[in-house]
Amino acid sequence: MNLDFLIFQSLNRIAGKMPFLDSLAIFFAQYAGYLLLLILLVFLLRNFKKHKKPTILSLSAAIFSRFVVTELIRYLYFRPRPFVVSSANLLILHNPTASFPSGHASFYFALSTVIYFFNKKLGTLFLIISFLIGVFRIYCGLHWPSDILVGAVVGVFVGWLFVRLLKK
Repeated sequence: MNLDFLIFQSLNRIAGKMPFLDSLAIFFAQYAGYLLLLILLVFLLRNFKKHKKPTILSLSAAIFSRFVVTELIRYLYFRPRPFVVSSANLLILHNPTASFPSGHASFYFALSTVIYFFNKKLGTLFLIISFLIGVFRIYCGLHWPSDILVGAVVGVFVGWLFVRLLKK
């Protein structure tokens, strides 16, 4: 057995046994991303002129990371989701699409990374929530740990790259 499988099993075997934790996991895995986007909208509306650039840049980086970089990797390397190849406690229904890298992780970590460069406190909150989204997507049976790790690395790199390119 490999480390990816062992970590997946240690998180996912708890799923379905503790209703409160399951509800929390489903919230983070499926809905917390919308909360981040709502917080970003409030951030933008608080001072549109000041926050327009970081908001547009963070959304651009997130979209590029998820729909260009992640899809390119998925095109080159297909990896099935855990519930397709092994028994998993699946808490959220999902199509058996490619698992690697996690689109959620790449999107929200890119968003969070750009926000962090403009606002450390808000960026830290976004990074923590992005991390929880990733962990709970493993818990819910949707991703392998390496899917989340690589998605996060892709997101952080794309976010950093967008900030660097803006500064030039």
